[in-house]
Amino acid sequence: MDHNVKVALAQVDLAVGDVAGNTHKIIEYASRARNELGAELVVFPELSVCGYPPEDLLFHAGLRYKVENALAEIRSQVSGIAILIGYPEYDDGHIYNACSVFQDGEVLAHYRKQSLPNYSVFDEERYFTRGKDASVFTISGVRIGLNICEDVWSSGPMASNRSAGAECVIAINGSPYETSSQISRESQLRKRVAEVRIPVIYVNMVGGQDELVFDGGSFAMSAEGEICFRAPPFEEGLHELVLQGTASGVVPEAGDCAELLDTEASVYKALVTGTRDYIRKHGFPGVILGLSGGMDSALVAAIACDAIGADRVRAVMMPFRYTSKMSQEDAAKQAAMLGIGYDVIPIAPMYEATIAQLEPVLGEREPDSTEENIQARCRGLLLMAISNKTGRMLLTTGNKSEMAVGYATLYGDMAGGFAPIKDCSKTLVYRLARYRNSLSDAIPERVITREPSAELRPDQKDSDSLPDYDVLDPILEAFIEQDLSVAEITDRGFDRDTVIRILEMVKRNEYKRRQAPPGIRISGRAFGRDWRYPITSGYKFPR
Repeated sequence: MDHNVKVALAQVDLAVGDVAGNTHKIIEYASRARNELGAELVVFPELSVCGYPPEDLLFHAGLRYKVENALAEIRSQVSGIAILIGYPEYDDGHIYNACSVFQDGEVLAHYRKQSLPNYSVFDEERYFTRGKDASVFTISGVRIGLNICEDVWSSGPMASNRSAGAECVIAINGSPYETSSQISRESQLRKRVAEVRIPVIYVNMVGGQDELVFDGGSFAMSAEGEICFRAPPFEEGLHELVLQGTASGVVPEAGDCAELLDTEASVYKALVTGTRDYIRKHGFPGVILGLSGGMDSALVAAIACDAIGADRVRAVMMPFRYTSKMSQEDAAKQAAMLGIGYDVIPIAPMYEATIAQLEPVLGEREPDSTEENIQARCRGLLLMAISNKTGRMLLTTGNKSEMAVGYATLYGDMAGGFAPIKDCSKTLVYRLARYRNSLSDAIPERVITREPSAELRPDQKDSDSLPDYDVLDPILEAFIEQDLSVAEITDRGFDRDTVIRILEMVKRNEYKRRQAPPGIRISGRAFGRDWRYPITSGYKFPR
């Protein structure tokens, strides 16, 4: 006999540690799913009760009590609909990444994650014990198996569900964004579906959490590997999906399929989402940034405006004798284009006073990078003072290329609370600027076309210290994201001496990166939680 199940997919933004707030949202969305959609089952993402990833907060006894109370509240408050939620389960000295299906206070199903990722940004083996058993429950005559995130990246868990009688699998996820991540997820699920020949529903969270951004992209895939439904990326929402039970198996009813975004569009949305949520979840009233007239700060200003609105963004131009007229004009022009607050504070008096104070100690010496760094630190001091006095968070504007080779000043342009483009190479920064201007004018054209310069000495250009970015960035990507050797990078057509020089710069500047603010991860390997190189290292690159 044919039978249908109406399922609601809750693609939501949940805050790590805010158990009460998450619980309120879960109950609210469950009520909406029942009342507005007439759903029989509502599905929430991985560890939805406590937020993901909770990290060492899992070890805090207070979190355990909050989670237990939240589960009791959800079971008592949600009625008339089954609800699937994820949470940390504490049992006999172990912690499990678990999920349960509740219906009118009763437990329909319970499952513990079997595959614990322990690579890249994931370190779940530090916290969780592996589950062992499949879990299948029945609702309106359809038998549904449960998986959690990494489970679907290997064959075993889904095959176990199929063996236990599942006609469909629901996988709840906390899968962070990186470029092409949606394509990778769907490709992996297509492999699993080909093995078990049953459909799968994939529910992912959205929102920013420290360096990670979750992009949603929840979808349903048929037993033939076809996408039947895909939720819009980076957007919260409650989405209806009908599972049709037929004599030949369960079939997800065709629904809306949001288009896959190209690289620039998806990265830009990730940067806006991560910046917005870092500011929002920390309760900052707004942001401050230094606007130099250059490419990086111009892009960060646009991101900030798109994230929280121009009325909450303030920029400061801090010219010195080496700051070109072009830079000053372009910074003022962009501030007017965006409609943000804008101040000009010359740094010459601070710089001269600092040099005078140092003269008795340092004496008469030839100028070098010391004087350049003093300029950057004068600017950092001013911006941090404004941040302290106004409560606005200071956004830093450095990119991944600069962070890699140390082309930045500690306690100067690296000072701040959050670094939106920290994981974006310089070449990607230019692509993102072009993309943003394709939506509406936000960055003056001259900022994009001019040659980059830090403007810390006369006629300075980035190319004075670094190879051209179209050479530098591919070498950095090969080393940082692909772990290639000097010989392997050289085999790609790069000069060996140049490769070694760049890699030595990366190694030498690890101490700076350890002191940099957090920033949004968009690549397969960012400087942050998935980059763990030693500061003190005797490793030599072979010449």
